[in-house]
Amino acid sequence: MRSTERSTNVKTTGTGLDRREFLATGTRAGMAGAVLMAGHRMGARAQSGAGRGGGSELHYLPATVMASMIRRREVSAREAVDACIRRIEAVNPKLNALVMACYDRARAEARMADERQARGERLGALHGVPMSLKDSIDSEGVVTTGCTLGRKGFVPGKDATVTARLRAAGAILVGKTNTPEFTMGSFTDNLVYGRTNNPYDLTRIPGGSSGGSGAIVAAGGVPFDLGSDTGGSIRSPCHYNGVAGIKPTNCRVPRTGHIVDLHGIFNRRTQIGPLARTVSDVDLVLRIIMGSDDVDTHVTDVPLGGTADVKLKGLRVAFYTDTEGYHQPRPETVAMVKRVLGGLEGEVASITESAPPAIPEGIAIMQKARAAGGGSHIQRTAKRWGTETLYPTVQARVTGKTSTAAEFTHLLEEQDRIRQEQARWFRDYDVIVCPTQAYGAPLHGAPNPGSSSYRTIYNLNGWPAGVVRAGTSPEGMPMGIQVIGHPWREDVVFAVMAAIESMTGGWKAPAI
Repeated sequence: MRSTERSTNVKTTGTGLDRREFLATGTRAGMAGAVLMAGHRMGARAQSGAGRGGGSELHYLPATVMASMIRRREVSAREAVDACIRRIEAVNPKLNALVMACYDRARAEARMADERQARGERLGALHGVPMSLKDSIDSEGVVTTGCTLGRKGFVPGKDATVTARLRAAGAILVGKTNTPEFTMGSFTDNLVYGRTNNPYDLTRIPGGSSGGSGAIVAAGGVPFDLGSDTGGSIRSPCHYNGVAGIKPTNCRVPRTGHIVDLHGIFNRRTQIGPLARTVSDVDLVLRIIMGSDDVDTHVTDVPLGGTADVKLKGLRVAFYTDTEGYHQPRPETVAMVKRVLGGLEGEVASITESAPPAIPEGIAIMQKARAAGGGSHIQRTAKRWGTETLYPTVQARVTGKTSTAAEFTHLLEEQDRIRQEQARWFRDYDVIVCPTQAYGAPLHGAPNPGSSSYRTIYNLNGWPAGVVRAGTSPEGMPMGIQVIGHPWREDVVFAVMAAIESMTGGWKAPAI
């Protein structure tokens, strides 16, 4: 069953404000992203339903626009929440993307948000804006299972750091989204909630592991969601569902309250990041959730520059579509990259075909290092949560075959060598543009070869990597392009993503 698209043409760009400004001065943060639009106007369809009363298209508004309208009292927080809940109720029976709802609490929080505004209290940057969260991210008082049987029905007593920061900024949680067990998988299915479908074609996958996140955002259920990414788990759903998102620089965002902990040297590869329909919303949300919480000891406080301050004219762009036949992209994927580069030509300083060295080697070594314990980390995690039966693809990772200390040490040394080689190569460029995936979303149950070949290397080297929709497959499925920057330069990534979004139109609504 395939859904065709209809365009609402809703676009914005980055904000350039830091997290403290957002949390402390939401009114001042206002609609910086919308102001930076420079001619990117919302489509008539989206505007037609956005007035008082919460019309039929209110759920499609970006978070930045919705927050601005709430501050101006053009829409109430209650209307915004109700509009998103109605949309979720309309589409979720087909998608199975939102797997735990907290609608009563959300409506109560929206009512209180409207009352605070009426009293003239200071408003956060996301005041009254609905959101959802991947079911691996703790939310106080709302069931959070990690989609493993041992946590079925588990209610956390405390918010994850990122959850708390978003709520402090005024966002209102409406529910939790589906993920593979322990976030391990390139498609979204588990023994707790079952399978999630792609809103553009219900017979196809939404990707993983943040598949529920990508599907519900693309379908207009919420303006944004938080996912997590260890090997492409934010970027894959962005690609397959046609939304924007980012894996931040490793150690940018605290994982405190993310229930999947790989421990030790592998834990730093996982990053939490936002998925949204516009680049400006991704930019806004990252600035709210980033920064040390004094609990996740890996996280470093590094300032993030303003996206609006990035000068495209000075950027040296490297691009690639394949590396010695390793990625094997389909023709439409290569054509998409070439179209994007054609649009960037003349807007940037230079465009050079070049790829980071040792990508296939780096991915192979990374996979060997992760498997060196024979899946013991999975067994420990399952034991911690009381899970006795694992999903088959997760169970398959428990091999019992372990490496010796000398073998493992050699793998770590090789990883460091490759990181250094790639860092030296990157000195000649400011940004990389490449595919997110070799093809559009496959059918449920179909082979998914090389599913992470374009993405996993950026978990190894830790560089920030974002995705924005830039094309459509012959099957009518969204296709995203990947933009990678130097460590801590998400501002550059966002600037290039916004330029691509402007030229291609970005997200397009599915006809579901």
